[in-house]
Amino acid sequence: MPPRGVTGRRNARQYEHIKDSELKQGRSTKRATQIAAATVNKRRAAEGKTKTAGSRKTSSRAAATRKTSSRKSSGRKKSAAKKR
Repeated sequence: MPPRGVTGRRNARQYEHIKDSELKQGRSTKRATQIAAATVNKRRAAEGKTKTAGSRKTSSRAAATRKTSSRKSSGRKKSAAKKR
């Protein structure tokens, strides 16, 4: 049975699946419950179904921008090395 905060059939099914998986990996029941609930809540936030969803989306965009900019700058360094 999922905790109070996990609502809907899909979320409950995902919660149970993650909890079972964590138990198989040797986690305690309490820790498996915590991991499953956090994972379900994280996915809900990423989909914009929670009040804090806005902050999660912006942080993932910022991380993507950093990755892109680091790729661009690393390409410049390589081309500059070839010219010498």
